Amino acid sequence: MKAIMTIFKKELKGFVFSPGFLLICGITTAILSLKYFEGLYLFAESLNNRMMMGGVNQKAMNIHYGVFFGHLSILNLILIFAVPALTMKLLSEEKKMKTYDLLLTLPVTSAQIVIGKFLAGLFSLLAIISLALLYPAFNRMFAEFSWPMLIVAFLGIFLVASFYVAMNLFCSALTESAIVAFVLAVILNVSVWLVGSAVQVVDSSTARQVFEHISLSQHMSSLIEGTIRTSSLIFFLSVIAFFVFLTERVVEASRWR
Repeated sequence: MKAIMTIFKKELKGFVFSPGFLLICGITTAILSLKYFEGLYLFAESLNNRMMMGGVNQKAMNIHYGVFFGHLSILNLILIFAVPALTMKLLSEEKKMKTYDLLLTLPVTSAQIVIGKFLAGLFSLLAIISLALLYPAFNRMFAEFSWPMLIVAFLGIFLVASFYVAMNLFCSALTESAIVAFVLAVILNVSVWLVGSAVQVVDSSTARQVFEHISLSQHMSSLIEGTIRTSSLIFFLSVIAFFVFLTERVVEASRWR
């Protein structure tokens, strides 16, 4: 545990004080500010028009569906590109700077190296997710909404971020080039969303159920809507553990070579 915390603190410090991380936070804040207040304005305008026409339903009046859902969807789109930018150097940079061999000779296991770096990448993303949470919290001053529902929604985004970090750390372990790791990670992040579109094109009910079960969009949507499903939690934890395991195997193979 001590070895994991040492690696975690070292990598987290490198994240927090890096210009790239601050740049990503700045760009994220700019995009979220622009899209959030645009969505808030459109929600208020739509609500006003519906009230004048006398056709407002309960869901249309819910700010969670009208504003927060879109806000978190934009955040997810940002994470698809931000996570590869943050994680691409976690292992590939070690190889490029020739410190990877030194790391492998230290009295730490491959699992401790991978878990420490995974946690550092994940906790750095908590800063970005916390920035996104400030926007709905701002609305509390003049609008009522369900905090538990919002917390579950952000739990969903946190699990998706964990999903990306695990996959993208694996990409970083495969190459010495940070640019190649970034490109591979983005392709992988986008590809997992394309799986969800297969639900619409398959005819077999069995195949549809399989694609729905492995569809990231299906699981994330239910969590963002405030619904916790055991199948979704199992899906996220299983995939995260799978990619962390694959990364550990790559690191261990390098140790033996």
